[in-house]
Parts: sequence; C-alpha cells; structure tokens
Amino acid sequence: MSAFKIGMKYLFAAIFIFAGFNHFRDPGFYLRIMPPYLPWPSALHLIAGFFEIVLGMMLLIPRFQRLAAWGLIALLLAVYPANIHMAVNHDQFPDVPMIFHWIRLPLQFVAIAWAWWFTKADEVKGLKYDPGKIS
Repeated sequence: MSAFKIGMKYLFAAIFIFAGFNHFRDPGFYLRIMPPYLPWPSALHLIAGFFEIVLGMMLLIPRFQRLAAWGLIALLLAVYPANIHMAVNHDQFPDVPMIFHWIRLPLQFVAIAWAWWFTKADEVKGLKYDPGKIS
C-alpha cells in the first residue's frame, strides 16, 4: 500500500473515531439532527457513534480493513436521512450556515467513495495483497 493511501486511511479512520466519540460528548447535537420519523433517536445516535468508533479502529487493522470499509459505507448510507433532514430543515439549525447542509449531501458520496477505496486489494510488487486473507 502506498504511503499516500496509508496516510489517507489513518485520516479517514481518525475522522470516524473522532465523530464517534463526539456522539457521546455532545449527544444534543445528534439528537437534534435525527429525523422525527425515526424511532428511538437516543439509541440510534448512540449506535451510530459506537459503530463509527469501532469501524474506524477496525479500518486500521489490515485483516479487518475490507470489512470495516464496507461497514463504513453502510453507516454512511444509514445516516444520510439525517443529512437530508438537516438540509431540508436548515431553519432548525441556525448555528450552522445553510450552504454547509447542501454541500454535505454530495460530500457524503465522496466519503462513500473514500471508504470504497479501502475495500480494494492492493498490488505489492506484482502480487495481490488482500488484507482479508491470512497466509
């Protein structure tokens, strides 16, 4: 794996680990962005935070990298309704500029592509490196 990809993997993992811990540090923010049609908002935001931390850490373990990346893709898709809710109801979030909400929607797909990058095996000296397989 190239030094650039390794650095990007550590950055991506750190973003999720930090965001996951933030669910526990500032639950009010996450409860506010939960769409009202979803049941058990407290449980859902805590579950999301837990999986952000766990999947972020798993991404750093080569054996679990691919599984973690797919898990992060699923998580990013699962939380997308909250991003849509924030954009459509931006007036409920006056502390955050409206443009942030709308830019965040397509950036979610950039994050999904970033996670997908880590589902791919890397080539090392002509050999396929598959972190999911043990030699």
